[in-house]
Amino acid sequence: MNVEHRDVEVNGIRLHIAEQGSGPLVLLLHGFPESWYSWRHQFAPLAEAGYRVVAPDQRGYARSERPEEVDAYTLPHLVGDVVGLIRALGEESAVLVGHDWGAPVAWSTAMMRPDLVRGVVGLSVPPFPPAMMPAPSVTRRVYGEGFYQVYFQEPGVADAELAADPASFLRRVLVGASGDNPYADEPQLWIVPEGSTLLDSLPEPDELPSWLTEEDVQAFARDHALHGARAYTGPLNWYRNIERNQGLMSPFQGRGIDVPALYMVGDMDMVTVMRGIPELREALPAIAPKLHDSVTLPGCGHWTQQERPAEVNAALVDFLAHLGTRS
Repeated sequence: MNVEHRDVEVNGIRLHIAEQGSGPLVLLLHGFPESWYSWRHQFAPLAEAGYRVVAPDQRGYARSERPEEVDAYTLPHLVGDVVGLIRALGEESAVLVGHDWGAPVAWSTAMMRPDLVRGVVGLSVPPFPPAMMPAPSVTRRVYGEGFYQVYFQEPGVADAELAADPASFLRRVLVGASGDNPYADEPQLWIVPEGSTLLDSLPEPDELPSWLTEEDVQAFARDHALHGARAYTGPLNWYRNIERNQGLMSPFQGRGIDVPALYMVGDMDMVTVMRGIPELREALPAIAPKLHDSVTLPGCGHWTQQERPAEVNAALVDFLAHLGTRS
């Protein structure tokens, strides 16, 4: 059975989705700077295990619509898209699997709408309720102006750099943040040195690792290029709302994750060396009392489901089966 593609209308915008299989709904939520294609290794195994697998291009990404307003990319908007997508697909609930930025969206949806979420999986990024990510006003003090989330705040700057050559950018970031980065033997935070550009901090790799082909790079790049010179403006606007999210999510202060949960991360993922993350990982059982497991993948970098598809798929199928045994 092939992956099928179509568009759906959700909250007044058009979202592209890829889907395969039938059964209970599993929504796969990608991160930055990816698309539905980051889940290419998950469709068949999950569909064969008896699930309806749907991966959207999230708001502003790839084949989906890109609202112009910066404040159209807040965390409540992104959660609203997931809620609307579940309804648009004719379902009453879903299991959510999120990677990178998709993880905060998945965790937040589980926190805000546990009635719609049977279970939640976060890859790379653990839950950090209520706003899920520290604000740039905090990370600027901790890491400086070169920290990538701070660097992304200036409208137009990173937008132009990344859109100039999407394929080159994708090669640089996918290899540079992976467990196969030839220029680092330990996780490296993405920090742009003073006077440098974003791409200067990410060397163009001489060759691609075994889990990434040039065809993969081009598949991402083609979809991103559909938005032309503003290919990454929508995705970057997610970062430009991190500060705004602090206030918008404040009513949920004290809320945790009340549904069954799974967390997976590579030990070479740059997220693991961010300030406060080790303590946050230790607190996972308190934040998510129904935590099924917390899995660390040796040698894996940031692109969890692409770098280690077999391990991720096995853990997902096990988690889904566990949900099926619950009353």
